[in-house]
Amino acid sequence: MIKLRVAVVHGGRSGEHEISLRSAKAVLDHIDRQRFEPVPVFIDKQGKWHPGHICPEPGGNPGIDVVFPVLHGTFGEDGTIQGLFEMAGLPYVGAGVFASSAAMDKEHFKRLCADRGLPICEYAVQPASALDPDAAIARLGLPVFVKPANLGSSVGIAKAHNREELAAALADAARYDTKVIIERSIAGQELECAVLGNHQPAAATPCEILPSKEFYDYEDKYLLDKARTLIPPNLTAQQIEEVRRLAVACYLAVECSGMGRVDFLVEKATGQIYINEINTIPGFTSISMFPKMWEHDGVGFTALISRLIDLALERHAQRQALRFEL
Repeated sequence: MIKLRVAVVHGGRSGEHEISLRSAKAVLDHIDRQRFEPVPVFIDKQGKWHPGHICPEPGGNPGIDVVFPVLHGTFGEDGTIQGLFEMAGLPYVGAGVFASSAAMDKEHFKRLCADRGLPICEYAVQPASALDPDAAIARLGLPVFVKPANLGSSVGIAKAHNREELAAALADAARYDTKVIIERSIAGQELECAVLGNHQPAAATPCEILPSKEFYDYEDKYLLDKARTLIPPNLTAQQIEEVRRLAVACYLAVECSGMGRVDFLVEKATGQIYINEINTIPGFTSISMFPKMWEHDGVGFTALISRLIDLALERHAQRQALRFEL
């Protein structure tokens, strides 16, 4: 049996470099080596590829059959490297250029959801060059969450309870992006829901995140190891099905493919379910919930990786059938 050579691209220049390394290790540890020959491709923090690089020409990468990018955040999850794979004519796991870019930009993501009538919480956007805490308070009140518009893994995110904290949070978020998003704070449950598929995606049983801190920040996700999770979440069966329905609707609104993890907030006072964001390359670390949710539904880690590669090949074959000239 001829094995497919899978380039597992990891590392990268983003603030999520270390998380990418952990995700890649898990993929390399669990990939089905009877079907696939993994080819680790590391990108260091300066952007240098080890070994070599991917040539942006069709047929220019004879040692690679399919790419499994495990790159989180900037230059990996934002459509930039997906464009390289498209130019190279390589199949690759996960969302395409548009979906990756739209999902990474929290403002445009919210606009896409709102256009489909999907529930999102109130928000405001400010350019990093014109931060205005008073305008944010006037529109949204306090407390609020402040985030860089384009980043993940809770990097640069803060909860502000007063004007002083808000001004500091805006300045910190502006270190990571040219615009900052401010969201009304939703008191309630934090949920995640894994989605898998191309044109007919399916959602797994969602999970509930029980942070050890006031909210599920970077430290709580990756350093403290104190946050707990519940699968299924502490919701009614009807609410769980609604979360799954919304997860698929969100996935389709952004035109995702392969995989995605949709994050939700359920407001305690009203019971309203809000879509928070979508991650097109969710974590694959030992504590990441994307593989755990599918494992709960009977899809093990190795089978999940194989399914994602098969979805990448399926999508590539469909795109290869398209014409790009008259």
